[in-house]
Amino acid sequence: MTSNRDRAGSVGVVGAGAVGQAISAALVASGFCRRLLVASRTPDQAAALAADLADMRQATRSPVQPSPHSAADLGGCHAVVIAVRAAFTNTRTTDVRMGGAVANAPAIQALGHTLRGYEGTVLVVTNPVDLMTRLFAETSGCPRVYGIGSNLDSARYRLTLAHLLQVAADAVDGHVIGEHGDSAVVCASSTTVNGQPVAVPRAEVRAQLRARPGRISAGVGRTRCGPAGAVLSTLRKTLGLADGVEELTAPHGGDWLGIPLHFTAGEPIACLPALSPGEARQLTAAGLKLRAAYQALRLP
Repeated sequence: MTSNRDRAGSVGVVGAGAVGQAISAALVASGFCRRLLVASRTPDQAAALAADLADMRQATRSPVQPSPHSAADLGGCHAVVIAVRAAFTNTRTTDVRMGGAVANAPAIQALGHTLRGYEGTVLVVTNPVDLMTRLFAETSGCPRVYGIGSNLDSARYRLTLAHLLQVAADAVDGHVIGEHGDSAVVCASSTTVNGQPVAVPRAEVRAQLRARPGRISAGVGRTRCGPAGAVLSTLRKTLGLADGVEELTAPHGGDWLGIPLHFTAGEPIACLPALSPGEARQLTAAGLKLRAAYQALRLP
């Protein structure tokens, strides 16, 4: 359990669906904060999730106090996590995460207006996360907005490569950046194992990374625990509870895409690894793709 010294004050979670539930449960189980403010599409949803979390709190003796709220009540939180998802049917077989752009954008834009001027940390989980992060940031004017997509991709990359090379996952140091989607850039040229350069089986790694989310969704409906872990790790860095690197959607070269950020006492500095010429071209292409997709949203 987290000690009082290492615990955040209050965190808000917007969204009571599968991912919002997993994030909220992780925060309660870990004792991450003192207060957890839950908001959702309807007051009944928020109240139901808060009640379920209160049961968890009692069973685990967690110090986290969950309570239902509206999104407008979250302005005093140290951090807000956005995990809303509109009801829609995704029929895409490629660029699957882009399938939610038009459906999810109005809810993200509305939250941006509701939380306009909020000065805490905002983590966006809603897909397509790179676009939704930029939309929330530009609508709200909030200064500390990040998306967690490349963080999850990087965790999956290190786990996948460790399995393929038969080494411990903690021995692998490497990043996936750019888009959280089909244009993700695997930074194979800078990847190391136990601090030493390694030959990355790129084709096999990319195939496994592309198949993994679909395999999880086919088995349990949708990914939820992985995103929750990425949120928990990122909150520790962004709130200054720990120092270190997280791969997050942030402004870079005029676009919003996933890059590594090194946090010290909650303050980030971009720490992009050295890229091969091919990786640099892929990153440029990902930025162009995301820019075009964002412009195509055509929101007022």
